[in-house]
Amino acid sequence: MKPGNAILSSYGTTIFEIMSRLAQEHDAVNLGQGFPDGNGPPDVVAAATDYLVHGSNQYPSMMGLPVLREAVARNNKRFYGMDVDWRTEVMVTSGATEALAACLFGLIEQGDEVVLIEPLYDSYLPIVQRAGGVARLVRLEPPDWALPEDDLVNAFSDGTKLILLNTPMNPCAKIFRREELEIIAGLMEKHDAFAVCDEVYEHLIFDGLPHVPLMVLPGMRERCVRIGSAGKTFSLTGWKVGYITASPHLLMPIARTHQFLTFTTPPNLQAAVAYGLDKNDSYFNNLSDNLQVLRDYLVGGLTELGFEVLPCDGTYFITTDFRPLGFNGNDVEFCRHITTEAGVAAVPVSAFYQSGEVKHFARFCFCKEEASLTKALDRLTAHFDS
Repeated sequence: MKPGNAILSSYGTTIFEIMSRLAQEHDAVNLGQGFPDGNGPPDVVAAATDYLVHGSNQYPSMMGLPVLREAVARNNKRFYGMDVDWRTEVMVTSGATEALAACLFGLIEQGDEVVLIEPLYDSYLPIVQRAGGVARLVRLEPPDWALPEDDLVNAFSDGTKLILLNTPMNPCAKIFRREELEIIAGLMEKHDAFAVCDEVYEHLIFDGLPHVPLMVLPGMRERCVRIGSAGKTFSLTGWKVGYITASPHLLMPIARTHQFLTFTTPPNLQAAVAYGLDKNDSYFNNLSDNLQVLRDYLVGGLTELGFEVLPCDGTYFITTDFRPLGFNGNDVEFCRHITTEAGVAAVPVSAFYQSGEVKHFARFCFCKEEASLTKALDRLTAHFDS
């Protein structure tokens, strides 16, 4: 039998699926995969139900329902001061992962160099390679996740087509500061490169820190593609509704790719997300405030257990160093151990690197109800006390 595609087949099953399956087998509290407890805002869910009954359930435009594209344009203005033409600069996708695929397949030619910053969300590298791109990796390392400017400069060349930038960053919860973004912008201009900006956690930021899209910096409006996610903004990860903002010359090839990937997205979900994006400021403020409370609760509990907990500026995730607990093994072994023996699932941070010595950090997800976090902490306490 002839084999399937060698690039995609070589990656195996994603670490999130592996740990979630293991959690199910052992009835563990799943703090590995980043999905919230609960069922999302009731009014947003009700809007989807109402449209399903009273709206059109036939193919919407491949670009997305106008009502949602208009809402995305308004949000760009409302939160970041950007004037966006919804007709030519906004497109709806079936989740942010499809948005990433459409961007990378639509913009990369065979042999183009793509700058990627580790630790990487797991879909980035396979899609870049399948699109024919050549990855140039720049490593951020714990505990401070500092951007190594010299390495970044060396990663860029005249063969660089684009940089894929994730901020706030999964898995390390780093927010790129304006001065870091200015360095990236300068390199993009020097080498005539684009940026695909994965900003799905844009509203999940803590301690009063701002989210600064690379797109708002001088000279970047025409060079950046910005990706958002209703799954993260409304705690509805199963809906898989994403949206892209980009100048027409960038959005056109991305849209041509999107039409052959998913073509379109369920219209009732689009209509509900449009409703949600127009919610008042209190919704977005409460979203981050409530998550910050859960972050602090889990950080406090893990610190008391003996974990060294790294800073978390945003996202759903905290990174911990488990060496103070005295565990003699790497992060994969540790995460399997606590899943099978303590009944709590986490994700090994080494899964987000291609190689290296980052082998003693585990990532925990805190976008759960407090009762779930309490159950996890109680189980970990009982296990390590014994």
